[in-house]
Amino acid sequence: MRFIGNKENLLSGIYHILDQRNIKGNSFFDFFSGTTNVARFFKKKGYKVFSSDILYFSYCIQRAYIKNNKNPQFKKLLSQIDTKQEKLIYSALDTTIEFLNHIRPLEGFIYNNYSAGGTSHLGKPRMYFSDDNAKKIDAIRTQIKEWKTQKLLSSEEYFILLTCLIESVSFYSNVAGVYAAFQKKWDKRALKPFNLRTIELVFNKEKNEVFNADSMQLAPIIDADILYLDPPYNERQYAPNYHILETIAKYDNPVVKGITGMRDYCNQKSTFCNKDSALQSLNNIAKNAKYKYLILSYNSEGIMPSKSIMTTLQNYGTVELVEFEYLRFKSNSNGEGKTKKHVQEQLYILKK
Repeated sequence: MRFIGNKENLLSGIYHILDQRNIKGNSFFDFFSGTTNVARFFKKKGYKVFSSDILYFSYCIQRAYIKNNKNPQFKKLLSQIDTKQEKLIYSALDTTIEFLNHIRPLEGFIYNNYSAGGTSHLGKPRMYFSDDNAKKIDAIRTQIKEWKTQKLLSSEEYFILLTCLIESVSFYSNVAGVYAAFQKKWDKRALKPFNLRTIELVFNKEKNEVFNADSMQLAPIIDADILYLDPPYNERQYAPNYHILETIAKYDNPVVKGITGMRDYCNQKSTFCNKDSALQSLNNIAKNAKYKYLILSYNSEGIMPSKSIMTTLQNYGTVELVEFEYLRFKSNSNGEGKTKKHVQEQLYILKK
């Protein structure tokens, strides 16, 4: 899924840099997990993975990809619903997804707050989803919630279905990249009929642990060989950029305000979105966390100056900075997208 700072295309390069320096271990802590791409990569490598994020939709994804270590069977559910698929051909997850893709649309919270039809009474209707797709999202989310209430889903199955929905939504959203604003004209992908997609699960033999928490509070508690930090780079908070995904994950009927229908996020702000508090937080992590190696993934346009980062980290061990160029995230170009397509990825490696 599209996500600011997503490291999916950089992971092989980052791993190669670490491998060259013989930076290895048995455990890995993905401190700001987001879409879990980094955590998933190291889970595949056989590490015991810890992951955390203050956003609940990220926690849902963590539960599906990182904590879960088995294919869902949906035994209770499939015995109660009418499915027409050949179970010898389709997996239990495929069969469940197919059922959800054919349920009757519903005018729920997403339709009433984030579709053009549902918000036609506003001076500027919110064009996040087509009417039909918003109803489909509501129907699927409501059904998943009902199945959970009826105890037809295990915890693992519940979060896997939520993750399927959260990730599918990104393919049909009328946004440029994040949800802080919707586009004034319909993007072609937003007009395609919504289709819930399955996800590819990742397994290893470790008892991986995930958290929906302010990771700063976990720093002195979790002991991991490699501590990986990928914090926000600028002053824009992540919570408002992904508020709709948060609402779909929680489905808690929040009070929403403004042109974009923003939910309250006062308790989900990151200290890394301010230069002074970011450096202070980085210092606190480097000082108090339990690790052998601290890896900070940052970039050349981040609000923390490189010199200040080096000075901070050098108080706690030997620091090396490795830089390489990569393609800028489309919605994070600061108006320079046509003239400056690449930025420098910065990898700070602290060895205690």
